[in-house]
Amino acid sequence: MKNTWLMRLGQTQELVMALIGVALAIFFAAYSSAFANSDNAPTLAAYVAPIMFFAVAEVFVLTLGEIDLSVGQVYVLSPFLVVFLNDTGLNLVVCIVAALLIAALIGWINGIITVWLRVPSFITTLGTVFALKGIVLLASDGIQVNPAGTGSLASVLGGWSFSEIIWALVVAVIAHLIFRRTVFGLHITAVGGNQIASGEAGVKVGRVKIWCFVLCAFLGGLIGIFDGYHIGSLNPGTDGLQLMFYGVAAAVVGGTALTGGRGTMVGAAIGALVLGILEDGFNIIGVNAFAYQLVLGLAILGAMVLNIQLERVRAGRSSAGKGSMARAVLAVGGAGGDGPADVGPGDDHDRTGTAAGAGSEVK
Repeated sequence: MKNTWLMRLGQTQELVMALIGVALAIFFAAYSSAFANSDNAPTLAAYVAPIMFFAVAEVFVLTLGEIDLSVGQVYVLSPFLVVFLNDTGLNLVVCIVAALLIAALIGWINGIITVWLRVPSFITTLGTVFALKGIVLLASDGIQVNPAGTGSLASVLGGWSFSEIIWALVVAVIAHLIFRRTVFGLHITAVGGNQIASGEAGVKVGRVKIWCFVLCAFLGGLIGIFDGYHIGSLNPGTDGLQLMFYGVAAAVVGGTALTGGRGTMVGAAIGALVLGILEDGFNIIGVNAFAYQLVLGLAILGAMVLNIQLERVRAGRSSAGKGSMARAVLAVGGAGGDGPADVGPGDDHDRTGTAAGAGSEVK
């Protein structure tokens, strides 16, 4: 009976978090009319959007059982890159594209060091954090600057009160489709669930990991540009680590397992919404900011305990154990004797469909 209850809870974890978010919103609205006031909507959106971006970005690597600490510092670096490049006379759009490509390159470097040199991702990205922080401080002399460009482009990229949250929702939807409707998304879950079995099934484990680090850093650069235009100034001393950990917290609370093998973009988005409501509500009703940190810590611990229990239940139900995910990869990938071809984020295959090699025997 206990196991059945846990499994049902795990299957509806997103719904549970959504209900918690609704309950919090009702509580804060009842406690203070300022929360439900339309004037508070832009403030709430400003709390939720960055956390949602970071949560979605981290799901890619957390599902692998890895972590990217540097995404918060990429967030700080990318808008400064736009300013520096624009000062050289380059077109603003070209500067933004170049900054995002550099952000992706940083993710690629993190992935290469983690995969090829076998350095734990925690250590790799921790080193990247300090390196990027030093670059930003040296290049800016520790002085705040204004984002490059004004007008309609700046409004679309974050200057308007709700543009940032709209972008966050769009990115969350796209990430969900990649995660649930493509072979690449299946490979992420497979590698996180059992790396050895996935490799034996033909999945290019190293490439999957590297692509996930690239996507994570790219999204970090994207939200850095959006947030720069939204705030209206760029501070080289911004604590990117704190924002990154908020994203990890939202992802974990939403149902993503830090141990790998399970991730949910929907849950990450809902977790970000819950944390945003909680922070905004606490500020409105005058609760000490330290209380938010306490609640956040307890929420992470509670979510981790629940995730571990769910993993134990799943392990007990499956006699196939570690090989089941690999067989699923072969069934979907449909490759011949050499296993499924390596798939990148651009591939858009339905996870329930078959690829070119459909009908081949699973070995």
